This record gives sequence, structure tokens and C-alpha cells, in this order.
Amino acid sequence: MNRRLLSLLQYLRPSAGLHLLSQSINIPKVDEFLQELATIQQTGSKRIALLGSRHVPITHQKLIEIMSYALVLEGNRLITSGATGTNLAAIRGAMRADPSLLTVILPQSLERQPRESREQLEQVMHLVENPDNDTMSLAEASAICNQEIITRCQQLICFAFHDSVTLLKTCQDAEEQRKIVTLFYFD
Repeated sequence: MNRRLLSLLQYLRPSAGLHLLSQSINIPKVDEFLQELATIQQTGSKRIALLGSRHVPITHQKLIEIMSYALVLEGNRLITSGATGTNLAAIRGAMRADPSLLTVILPQSLERQPRESREQLEQVMHLVENPDNDTMSLAEASAICNQEIITRCQQLICFAFHDSVTLLKTCQDAEEQRKIVTLFYFD
């Protein structure tokens, strides 16, 4: 255990030894707190996943585009999928800032993507296709794709509706993997 962590734990419970400390403090909460603190204090680049609904008003898409632009300008690596709406807005912002810091993981092959996003996707330097999922429903393929995305990121930013089953499940899975999750609701 490093000295800074030990000091923080002793600060939280100064009179307790480590053995007693682990019994009296909810360790998962302390771990979560320390992970969030480390992520916030991290000065280097992060791997940030940005996912969200396809059904997004144009004004919200513009805000998401600006957010992804700013995240990439700061040197962060952005990971997203290829759907229209939120993900396409994230792609546009990242491409404007630095295309080399963008990775797009598609749930299926490029040919299966909506026509309106295909042209933008063809410009992406780091594009991962999943043609083995072409026979699956989009919902099934998206769930698998989202799992791959969260395994690659440190932090997840998600834009969803309260009934966005796949996205909410992705957020829950990311939290279980101890990722930092920021969830914005459209409704």
C-alpha cells in the first residue's frame, strides 16, 4: 500500500489500525472515492468513452460536439460508437480537434451503419468493425459493442433517456467495472 493511500486512510480513521479500518469503513466506497479522486487529479490524458441515444435534438448534438472537441483538445482519447445522434456528434467534435485521438467501435460492419453516418465514419482513422455481429439485431450488437467500449475506457460519459435500456445497462456495467460514469438524461 503506498504512503499517500495509507495517509488518506489514516486521516479517515486515525485511531484505527488497517485491520480495524477495513472492518469499520465500507471499503468499496473508499475504493470508489479514491478511484474518482485519482481520475480527477490525473493530469495526463484519459481514455473517455462517450455514448448516447440516436434520438437527440440538433441543439443537444451541438453541445455534445463541443464537449468532445474540448475533451480531445485536452489530449484525451475519445472512444465511441457509430450511430447517428450523440455518437456522430462526438465523432464530429473529435475529428475537428485531433482525428488520431478518436477510436470508433461499430456494433456491426460499416455497411450496416446508417447511410447518413457512413460518410463520416469512412474518415475515421481508428475504426473497428464487427462484421461477425451483422446477423444479430442492432440492440444485441450494440450491447456487445458497448461492453467492448467500456473495457477500453477509464471514464464513461453517457447521454440517455430514462427508458434507454441498452445505455442504462452499459452505465451499470461500467460502474460495476469501477469506471467513472457521468450520466446525463435528456428527459
